[in-house]
Amino acid sequence: MMELLPCAACDKTSRGRLHGEPDPSYRSQYQRDRDRIIHSAAFRRLEYKTQVFVNHEGDLFRTRLTHSIEVAQIGRSIARALKLNEDLVEAIALAHDLGHTPFGHAGQDALNKCMSEFGGFEHNLQSLRVVDLLEERYAEFPGLNLTFETREGILKHCSHKNARDMGELGQRFLQKKQPSLEAQLANLADEIAYNNHDVDDGLRYGLIEITQLQQIDLFARQYEIVSRQYSNLDQRRCVHETIRRMINVMVVDLIETSQKNIADANVMKIDDVRDQKSALVAYSEAMRTSTLELKQFLRKHLYHHYRVRRMTVKSARIIEQLFRAFTEDHGLMPPQYQQKIDANGGPAQSGQVARVTADYIAGMTDRYAIGEHERLFSPSTPT
Repeated sequence: MMELLPCAACDKTSRGRLHGEPDPSYRSQYQRDRDRIIHSAAFRRLEYKTQVFVNHEGDLFRTRLTHSIEVAQIGRSIARALKLNEDLVEAIALAHDLGHTPFGHAGQDALNKCMSEFGGFEHNLQSLRVVDLLEERYAEFPGLNLTFETREGILKHCSHKNARDMGELGQRFLQKKQPSLEAQLANLADEIAYNNHDVDDGLRYGLIEITQLQQIDLFARQYEIVSRQYSNLDQRRCVHETIRRMINVMVVDLIETSQKNIADANVMKIDDVRDQKSALVAYSEAMRTSTLELKQFLRKHLYHHYRVRRMTVKSARIIEQLFRAFTEDHGLMPPQYQQKIDANGGPAQSGQVARVTADYIAGMTDRYAIGEHERLFSPSTPT
């Protein structure tokens, strides 16, 4: 087994679980976390949730599931090079999108708007809610009862208002401390994966063109190398070669910059990492500038493309109409959700109805949400 850095996360320094359990046999605490995530219903539903494109628009686009697997693969490779805990990075990577709504960011924005009077909706908090409460699999506790370190990595962002209600997990946001190196790494592995696969999917779908991307330094440099080395290569393979090289230069830069940052900071234990003023797992300044340029390009030319915006408007309408229908009459939801609302035995409180409704909608896949909308609003669709 590879020797980890002294400041890496390990079982011996874990802050434990919300509910005490015997130590696992023949696997680490973080392997147990990973295994529970993979076997969860929320993880299986990621197969039919998408980020930019809606699931039925094509079979070759990334889904939240394939994205999470890509993040885990990139994260593990970097973790091994940095001598960090691969199992923890993998667990965080596989769980980070569990709370995402159907229809990607459009669905999240719509549900957040619906929940504005009830504390809002944020997918990181919802992912934590899924693993802490909503998954119902084990006899002795709700949720998956993951370790503090995995839960910390899932919660990438949190407002001070929400952090004050989250006990130990919210303290780093209030005290302006850093998460583990593994959590920092998983966050950037997520960025590497979605930036590059959005380029790939955008080109495949015809929403962006190679000529546009040649204005972006990160793409242009690698595309020129591939075009010069393989002059007769067809465009599809040329794009793949370019994107895999983009991922490689980002990963190499991240590893080399992070190695230097960790050495310079002289961190000897995980609490030293938490006390740093800024993240130690990071790009160089030059790579940070290049990735920002790519993000801005994608925001302008892909995420705001008129065809994507059309789907965004339709998705928001579906979410808003489902939310309104279920909160006005929670008897329209399946029995298990009605029972959660009626569990206190008194009249249903509007905040409780709204939160359970948000849980129900956020757990839907793209196609299930479309189907529920048709079942509620189309007279010709069976209920």
